[in-house]
Amino acid sequence: MGISLKRIRKQQNLSQKEVSSGICAQSMLSAIENGKYMPNARLLLSLCDRLSIRLDEINLNRNFLISDEQKFNDVLSKLCNQHKYAELKDFLLDTKTIDKVQTTKQTQAYYYYLGVASFQVDSNLKDAEQNLKLSVSSNDSVKTKSTLTRLGLVTLGFIQAKRGLPNQASALISKAMENVDEGNYEENLNIIFYLAALASYELKNLQKSLKWIENGITYITSHDSHYMLANLYRLLAQIAEEDGQIDRQLEARRQSDFLKKLFNEKVNENF
Repeated sequence: MGISLKRIRKQQNLSQKEVSSGICAQSMLSAIENGKYMPNARLLLSLCDRLSIRLDEINLNRNFLISDEQKFNDVLSKLCNQHKYAELKDFLLDTKTIDKVQTTKQTQAYYYYLGVASFQVDSNLKDAEQNLKLSVSSNDSVKTKSTLTRLGLVTLGFIQAKRGLPNQASALISKAMENVDEGNYEENLNIIFYLAALASYELKNLQKSLKWIENGITYITSHDSHYMLANLYRLLAQIAEEDGQIDRQLEARRQSDFLKKLFNEKVNENF
């Protein structure tokens, strides 16, 4: 997000002082542009208005790099953001793409995306699970779990939930959540809470799903973020509907629709 704001500001030949004037301290804008501070919704809207840009021009979450060549990362980001998973899988399996995957971090990201694409495209979960395990194992030698490792673990947990295996799902989700508050915050960590809640919902454990939703909303808002909030509120509305809590359902759905419209976030409607 900060990088996009900085790029657009420079394209308009504006200084940080000019953009921040009357909105926030120049030092705060500098922190935002350098990824050291996450603006809340009101501040982000003000900055976007000052720069005459739409919110959907800002990258709200960061895709991981699979290559040193930016054009390959750009294709990946485009396909991911447009949710074109069949094309993404073909792109990742192309030998030209594979040849550009060099480092350990790039390898981990490559297998993570291949696992996600396989999960979305194929009814057989075996390939998705195998690729996600390869992604997670790429970080085994590192003591602190990276965001990508946590995402791989929680996605594996969701797959086990789809298979109706609660113990395996719970163990993987617990590993993904281990000491999540102790490391550096990244917006992609918000996804972990949503997938944990969705896995519990898949297993018909609505109370546990609600716990992850509440924890996720607290975690996200405490970091002045909004990414995945629309999805969490949409899942909350679904659970409230199934539990016959009409008022709670309507309020959660209203929150989800508002956030979806405000931040142009794609919301899962398939439960």
